[in-house]
Amino acid sequence: MTIAKRFRAAWNVLTGKSFHDANLEALMDFLGISRGTSGDALKEATYFACMKVLSESLGKIPIKVKQHTPKRGTVSMHEHRFYSVLYMRPNPYMTASTFWGLMETCRNHYGNAYALIYDRDPLHPKLFPLHPDDVTVYYDDARQLADVPDVYYRYTHGTTNLVFSSAEVLHFKNFLTQDGIIGIPTRQQIADVIQGAGQAQTMLNGLYKSGMTAKAVLQYTGGLNDASVEALKKGIQEYASGKDSSGSGGIIPIPLGFTLTPLNIKLTDSQFLELKQYSALQIAAAFGVKPDQIGDYTKSSYASSEGQQLSFLIDTMLFILKQYEEELSAKLLTQEEREQGFMVKFNTRVLLRADQLTQINTLSTAVQSYLYTPNEARDFLDMPAVDCGDKLIGNGSTIPLDMVGIQYQKEVPQDGR
Repeated sequence: MTIAKRFRAAWNVLTGKSFHDANLEALMDFLGISRGTSGDALKEATYFACMKVLSESLGKIPIKVKQHTPKRGTVSMHEHRFYSVLYMRPNPYMTASTFWGLMETCRNHYGNAYALIYDRDPLHPKLFPLHPDDVTVYYDDARQLADVPDVYYRYTHGTTNLVFSSAEVLHFKNFLTQDGIIGIPTRQQIADVIQGAGQAQTMLNGLYKSGMTAKAVLQYTGGLNDASVEALKKGIQEYASGKDSSGSGGIIPIPLGFTLTPLNIKLTDSQFLELKQYSALQIAAAFGVKPDQIGDYTKSSYASSEGQQLSFLIDTMLFILKQYEEELSAKLLTQEEREQGFMVKFNTRVLLRADQLTQINTLSTAVQSYLYTPNEARDFLDMPAVDCGDKLIGNGSTIPLDMVGIQYQKEVPQDGR
């Protein structure tokens, strides 16, 4: 079954002469794009912050198709058919930043992120995200879906039921996996920690709602039916929380013979802040996010923001980026292109941008040390190239490598004496 047949239900929308909002919504609903990420875990502040840090970090790193050549080094291949798809617009409805941020969100929250490679038009391919809840992965070793054993992806949404081969779907999985095929979401492994952090926030919200007043014991004599007890409790609660406008200055009126004894439970006595902070650090550690990135600066030990970003890049992002690069290079490039040195690479320099003075001094040293040409250094600063700027230059006291040691050779006279 070809991709065109599998998408015949949406083909009229993609190729129609007119494209209305209703058609756009239908197509996005068909692809599962219109639905947002849901789940109680996202309501927890630390979990949400970790998801935000990872998704935005990946979304802001440019990704390009490059080629490594013996003479020119690694250069960007702007003419490649997937260059603009990866760098600028994967599909007509998403920018690259939004698309890759969505992929990282799904990879972390659901454990797996899927994107369909829609390349009916070889010159204008597209990438469409598939909602993880609508995708089921099979290893067809019994050859029930096709004649060739492979990993197949069944996409089910409404009345749509499509099957794609592994070459047609980009699959980015979480680091935690038991079979190498299906990723396990991090929230599933630390569910107790996330639930505890959520309950702590719920308790704090309850205290705010009650005017920061704890529970109290109301002592009285005599018998009261259930309705009277509830009415009495409601009235005292309204006075204690300040909801009753007739109450004045926090004074709680109670009938004669009644005694109201508050149960003073102090948050400091139960080390509420310490426990809440510890839970936040546990969630951040599970995602590889640094404490300062979630707003905890109590133990920051970095000398500069560049050092922080370098640690985050090495400890957390490199594994994630390498997985994306390997999956994209394997499924978007042909075998012939890979043999010719083509690759898909993230430009991690955006995470390590230094201040202006440090950047200029570093580039100046690189130019004077024959590492960069002037135009390569200017490209780092987003400046246009200049004439004669593609030659390596350096300090006048240095000499080319092929002339090292020539100054120590004895000059031989022309007559041979």
